Amino acid sequence: MTEQQNTPDQPIPSQAEAAPTDAALANDALPSVEAQLQAAQAEAAALRDDALRARAEMENVRRRAEEEVAKARKFAVESFAENLLPVIDSLEAAAADKSGDVAKLQEGVALTLRQLVSALERSKVSVIDPAGAKFDPHQHQAISMVPADQEPNTVVAVLQKGYLIADRVLRPALVTVAAGK
Repeated sequence: MTEQQNTPDQPIPSQAEAAPTDAALANDALPSVEAQLQAAQAEAAALRDDALRARAEMENVRRRAEEEVAKARKFAVESFAENLLPVIDSLEAAAADKSGDVAKLQEGVALTLRQLVSALERSKVSVIDPAGAKFDPHQHQAISMVPADQEPNTVVAVLQKGYLIADRVLRPALVTVAAGK
């Protein structure tokens, strides 16, 4: 091996000057790490902003849906009440009648009943009148079984009509059913 000889004019190189240190490497890498950090922070801020906007949008959608459901309920009741107003007018007119004519009163009650049935039908309420039909436990409530000349499990008499609202039983019909022989 040859040794390097230093002349008095040349200073002896120190280790710091001879090879780059970790600090020197860190100083060179520092700008790129800072740039990466700033880019990551900017991306995190953008993602946070997007998340906040998405949350706000979801809250607005939920609030609008609740308002629409409330309006639908309100207007459904409003429509039903509007259908019943002529019935109320007819009943008030009948109550105010002082003529004492029973035939006229009966005719007025029959007309009022037709108005009421029509108002209910406009609101999707229909009558269950199962006279002579096969007993259906989903739409009928049997009060008793009676001996009859009809086929077993058929409706003999309707004690109280039932009602459906949009194909869902609102009140089952009260019936008597033919017993088996």
